[in-house]
Amino acid sequence: MNKTTFSRPWLGSAIAAVLAWGVTVFNGHGQGSGALLTVALSFSAFTILVSLGQMLVISVGPGNADLSIPSAIALSGAVAMRVMDGADAMIVPGVLAAVAAGVAVGAANFALIRLLRIPPIIATLAGSLIVMSIAINLGRGLKVKPPPLFAELTTLRLAGVPLIALVALAASLAVAWMLQRTVLGRSIEAVGQSERAARLAGIRVQRTRLAVYLICAGLAGLTGALIAGFAGGNSLDQGEEYLLLTIAVVVIGGTAVAGGRPSVPGIWGAAMFMFLLVAMLNAAGAGAGLRMLLTGLIIIAVIVLANPRMKR
Repeated sequence: MNKTTFSRPWLGSAIAAVLAWGVTVFNGHGQGSGALLTVALSFSAFTILVSLGQMLVISVGPGNADLSIPSAIALSGAVAMRVMDGADAMIVPGVLAAVAAGVAVGAANFALIRLLRIPPIIATLAGSLIVMSIAINLGRGLKVKPPPLFAELTTLRLAGVPLIALVALAASLAVAWMLQRTVLGRSIEAVGQSERAARLAGIRVQRTRLAVYLICAGLAGLTGALIAGFAGGNSLDQGEEYLLLTIAVVVIGGTAVAGGRPSVPGIWGAAMFMFLLVAMLNAAGAGAGLRMLLTGLIIIAVIVLANPRMKR
């Protein structure tokens, strides 16, 4: 990769996504290329939403990562379906309740980190066990169906573009605007680059970290509600795949693991690449074990190529 690619780390994930799409279409003899792209947008939208929050958490410095995302998604999905209770009139309250449940998880995570001085990874992982137990008790193992209108909206396509993808685009634009135009955005980058320098500059470091954990968990809550609507009901395992997927997407997308350099465009390329990678391997007839092995090797290769700091 040349110097331009290094200065724009999101290019690596975008190129990888295009190549994965091209190989998959080639294996399918050029058939269904448009349909594949639409499906990729639909499923990648969920990954993009939660990865945006994970990106913000990782951006505030080394050691920061939210491992409670899967449990927050499970809890929020159960909350949303219980509040909606199959009624179209309760869609908005149900979505708001899901986001509120996610934000509560984020606040609890930060309380463990700040008050008990527990490392973020351990705090969020331990907290996820508590949150999952709450989700189990709340859901009671029952799959509550979403309201008909909500289920229709989560699968709706406008001019061939999934509505879910448009929601993810709106969230991405909002996060990008926040990073570039607000005090919070500048504080996130400053804290990630140097906590000591940020303190000397008068930035409230802990308040900044609290904000990113709340935003991350809130996006996980929204995703939980949307997944429940898309899948026809809540499920305790609906967030399982997002545990390490979000971290992989954030890093492959060009966000610096050391902090201080978020990359919103890279989230899109990396999320699409991860989905298309699985589709490509499925089209090639790879078994589950081989898919896992190849996926891991490709992720490592892309991370090294897309992140010059890690390469050095």
